[in-house]
Amino acid sequence: MSEPNLTETLVSKEVVFRGAIIRLEHWDVALPNGHHALREVACHPGASAVVALDEEGRILMVRQMRIAVGRLTLEIPAGKLDSAEEDPLDCAKRELSEETGFEADRWQKLTCMETTPGFCNERIHLYLATGLHAGASHPDDDEFVAVTRMPLSEAVDAVMNGTFRDGKTCLGIMMAAAFTASHPS
Repeated sequence: MSEPNLTETLVSKEVVFRGAIIRLEHWDVALPNGHHALREVACHPGASAVVALDEEGRILMVRQMRIAVGRLTLEIPAGKLDSAEEDPLDCAKRELSEETGFEADRWQKLTCMETTPGFCNERIHLYLATGLHAGASHPDDDEFVAVTRMPLSEAVDAVMNGTFRDGKTCLGIMMAAAFTASHPS
């Protein structure tokens, strides 16, 4: 049995909102049956996130207010690419330094995730950083974070019991745990 045609084809697009972080576009797409449909797409330049693991098996986490969900969250360090052309590894290094004050000697790309492909084109590049050494944090002017360390095993438990709900944090922690289990130092 052959695979059904599920492909939508972009016919045209129109910018309906330009924000500081996202751009909202209306896309007219041709459906597999020949009809047309409107897709609202939030366009985002992308981001990078870091699971920074120290020699004691603890990861660096940042606590911050996420007003969109109305609560404080505990997340892995992350931030937006300065442009769609920025090297995601450069972004990861910058965000680790800005948010935590740490730098790393070794970097391993874990994956690139699509956060919410139903309506957004944001991709977050996930990295594992090891060989950490302290520097000085220098968060953005509108960024208020508190840095904490958590054993990787406890972070895995927090993912599994639903304490952590942020997608990049959950995937990063689980992939870092799997990577370190299969690549012991």
